[in-house]
Amino acid sequence: MSNTDSFIEEVTEEVRRDRMFQLLKKWGWLAGLVIVLVVGGAAFNEWRKASARAEAQAFGDAIIAGIEANDDGASLAAVETANPEQAAIKGHLAAADALLGDQSDAGLAALDQVIAADGAPAIYTALAAFKRALALPPETPEDERRAAFEALAAPGAPFQLLAEEQLALLQAEAGDTDAAIERLRGILRSAGLTPGLQRRASELIVALGGDLDLDLSAAQQ
Repeated sequence: MSNTDSFIEEVTEEVRRDRMFQLLKKWGWLAGLVIVLVVGGAAFNEWRKASARAEAQAFGDAIIAGIEANDDGASLAAVETANPEQAAIKGHLAAADALLGDQSDAGLAALDQVIAADGAPAIYTALAAFKRALALPPETPEDERRAAFEALAAPGAPFQLLAEEQLALLQAEAGDTDAAIERLRGILRSAGLTPGLQRRASELIVALGGDLDLDLSAAQQ
């Protein structure tokens, strides 16, 4: 390599270094900011996860304390919630506590709050509606009880088959045995039939005087 070529390379390298230095002076703060944001974002994510864990643990502790209070759902109803899912869980537990304590009005009110809440998972809302229909007092008019379960027996509803079972029981109570047996047969033919529901439907068909062999054959088809 000639002295001239060597000199040119040295000058080029110096120019490159000078440009790099100028860029660092001009934009180095931005690179530092990016690093700070990345590190800060990671720290924030860890803090958020830890905060969520602490929040969930505090909610769980409050729920357990409310259950152990054994005061017909009063302590559970006072538990603070941070999101619609927690509110729905609290509502279900408060309703169960109240209903077990023969506080029907308080239990139904707790379930109504879950049903009316915005943002609660749909399965919690549907379950609250089903539990409310089950919890209606005996003096509730038959038409009202039937309407509650019919709304839950819509095709594709989460508790469709369980609502159909309750409708069959209402028909049997009203003396409409044939309609009850036919509804129970429909349950046995349904997809998603659980062993427990199959057993109950079969036993009820027999109790109502239906042909169990015929219904089991239909369920297997």
